[in-house]
Amino acid sequence: MNAVPPCPTSSCQVVVVGGGPIGIETAVACRYAGLDAQVIEAGVIGQTMSWWAPGTRWFSSNERIAIAGVPLLTPDQTKATREQYLTYLRAVVQQFGLDVRCRQRVASVQRDGDGLTVLVQTPAGGRQIRCGQVVLAVGGTDHPRRMGIDGEDLPHVDGYLREVHQYFGRRVLIVGGRNSAIEAALRLYHVGADVTLSYRAPSLPSTSIKYWLRPEIEGLIRAGRITAHYSTVPLRITSSQVELAAVDPESGDIDRASPTIVPADDVLTLIGYEQDKTLFREIGIELVHPGDHPAYDAETMMTSVPGVYVAGTAVAGTQSSRYKVFLENCHEHVDKIVRHITGRSVAVSQDSSIDSIIRAQPES
Repeated sequence: MNAVPPCPTSSCQVVVVGGGPIGIETAVACRYAGLDAQVIEAGVIGQTMSWWAPGTRWFSSNERIAIAGVPLLTPDQTKATREQYLTYLRAVVQQFGLDVRCRQRVASVQRDGDGLTVLVQTPAGGRQIRCGQVVLAVGGTDHPRRMGIDGEDLPHVDGYLREVHQYFGRRVLIVGGRNSAIEAALRLYHVGADVTLSYRAPSLPSTSIKYWLRPEIEGLIRAGRITAHYSTVPLRITSSQVELAAVDPESGDIDRASPTIVPADDVLTLIGYEQDKTLFREIGIELVHPGDHPAYDAETMMTSVPGVYVAGTAVAGTQSSRYKVFLENCHEHVDKIVRHITGRSVAVSQDSSIDSIIRAQPES
């Protein structure tokens, strides 16, 4: 019998789980503070942005999503695209020489004497990292929210907008009526798709669509160029159509008796996303409502597990359609964590004047 090789073990002071903007910013702050940090990312740098459709622009202005004190500049001074921001993240990682390990997944974090042991799964097998602290910057939009209806798993049903060119000439039903759904509807209309919206409310929301999107979508709906079925929800999806049921605007009751049939070659369920809580539960972090978000100290960002911190949008768990925690109002988490670990402040995000503006009026 061949002996099982021992699991390779390394060490560092801080393990950052998640290679998104806040995870990268945390690693930079650790470097400024003299802490040896390693970033573990299950996907690629900026994983959440990597599944955005090409050409998607941020809703937030550039100074609000810049990290680590590095300006985010675009050639035409407009809000950054997906591609520009991913390029920016790679540049920040290279500029500071961060130790980022992509396509490696943290399986567990265990107390080990006066420190922690992080078990990491890699394509080559498992490895262990001994460290003093772990920062969970894992985000909150891991999986599209499901509707729980027949046909939801058919191949032409998707919780993400893909490369818009592939929808040319196709009949697309979009489920949802907030920012993601409205931006998708407009982009697909302009690429030559036949677009229909299904939204469970009697009209589009007054506060959840960005001001530069609302006039166009409302104009196209009035002109009949985009069809909107308000006060409806999908009942069933088949390979060629969707059954929409009416929703009573007062009671919320669903009338299943006489559904509206909408032909559809593609169905986009843009109704929000859910956080994967597997790692929180594996570590033993207390989860609290709403959204089953991790319990943490607001002054230090430490969770219910000593030595394990949470940062970024991960603090909010699964957010409702009315998002309140965005990248732009999470920068302060980084300094709180490093200050608690080292006893001194190492702020590497934007200046305080920008912070006060963000708190007063978030854009995302």
